[in-house]
Amino acid sequence: MVAQRPYSDLIDRLKAAGLRPTRQRLALARLLFENGDRHLTAEQLHGEAMAARVPVSLATVYNALHQFTSTGLLREVIVEPGRSYFDTNVTDHYHFFHEDSGQLEDIAGEDVRLSALPLPPKGKRIRRVDVIIRVNCGD
Repeated sequence: MVAQRPYSDLIDRLKAAGLRPTRQRLALARLLFENGDRHLTAEQLHGEAMAARVPVSLATVYNALHQFTSTGLLREVIVEPGRSYFDTNVTDHYHFFHEDSGQLEDIAGEDVRLSALPLPPKGKRIRRVDVIIRVNCGD
């Protein structure tokens, strides 16, 4: 049996996405992907990196998150202007946004039914439909 390098699955995942597995990308990928499906802001990931003693700037975190998103490793969920979460679950699904706590919660794709979509503009195709259902505790 051949011994695997530490984090070889993450290295392979980054390479398959066309990204060079730098030390910082690998450290951020480890924080993102080794704890199951998650929704994180750049600031939350930066805080986790600092707590794990990963020397990385907030700008580098943003750059890595956008690289991971553009290569399909992450999905960006924009809940309001200037407020994005990065989702490690890139399968077809939707979200509850808990306005009281600021948390996102997955909704299985089959639990939301869309009866019809408009035709896209000429020469375009629908790539994805995002549904965010906003919930709060109410009064």
